[in-house]
Amino acid sequence: MDPFEPLFRNPHLQTIAGHYWSRPSAGGFPLERRFFQTEPGVQVLVESQRPAGKVVGEIVMVHGLEGSGEAGYMQSLSAIALKSGFAAHRFNMRTCGGTEQLSPTLYHAGLTCDLTAVLREFQREGRAPAFLVGFSLGGNVVLKLTGELGEEARSLVRGVCAVSTPLDLSACAHRIAQPDNRLYEKRFVNRMRDRLCATGRYTRQDFEGLRTVIGIDQAITAPSFGFGDAENYYRTQSALRYLGGIRVPVLLIQAKDDTFIPFEIFGSEAVRANGCIEVLATEHGGHLGFIGRKGQRFWADQAVMNWIRDHAISAA
Repeated sequence: MDPFEPLFRNPHLQTIAGHYWSRPSAGGFPLERRFFQTEPGVQVLVESQRPAGKVVGEIVMVHGLEGSGEAGYMQSLSAIALKSGFAAHRFNMRTCGGTEQLSPTLYHAGLTCDLTAVLREFQREGRAPAFLVGFSLGGNVVLKLTGELGEEARSLVRGVCAVSTPLDLSACAHRIAQPDNRLYEKRFVNRMRDRLCATGRYTRQDFEGLRTVIGIDQAITAPSFGFGDAENYYRTQSALRYLGGIRVPVLLIQAKDDTFIPFEIFGSEAVRANGCIEVLATEHGGHLGFIGRKGQRFWADQAVMNWIRDHAISAA
């Protein structure tokens, strides 16, 4: 993989450009919107597209906090995946992607049961083990799932790529609360409030005084799932504590200047001790940015697909 040559060296410009830059879409391929019942009363949406010819492999993508299958990074990776012969599946976490009414509960950063249920259904349908790609919070989900399953993951998961992943939820939640991230946090809080109100189980009055991600996790997320408080939620659901159980190849793509995620997390013993885990670190890139110069505009998409192609070939 060619080294990343950033179009911008400022991490905030990278983060903002990564979100707003016009990306390729996979609109030329038929779309199947499929609802999976993952447990009683819960349905999640998976948006799937298949290439015109032979399917080389399956890629399941998981979005970040307050994202959906419509996120730009999900669309652009789908486009390059389909052109490379892979089926592309965009997994929407419960209550995301317009499904607020299809679940009596919310999603959280460590909720793996819905994705596991979809992967088991794919297995029953005769599909090959999938490559999982998680973005930001979705990276925490796919890594935690793979660590939880241990050796059993091999029948469901061929490999995992995680981009800009908050491996330590507490450290990252406190980093987002810093003044230089104030605008991002405000946007997250507004979107969390709007989605939760759209479920019909909360009103705007429930969010009075809640101006931080930690505040919402303390008042709503943690109690909703029996975690007690935000710090216990972060401690028990961080992928960092599950990395030791991973038994399939993993690629972590991380910018050292990510303003949401302290890079020292990626030098921890939990990351270094597992030989299945490879870290691809760049000096610049921001959070889910990685906007490069001409020829590698969406560098992270290229890096993910090069890694997946190599591992798909080695498995053939």
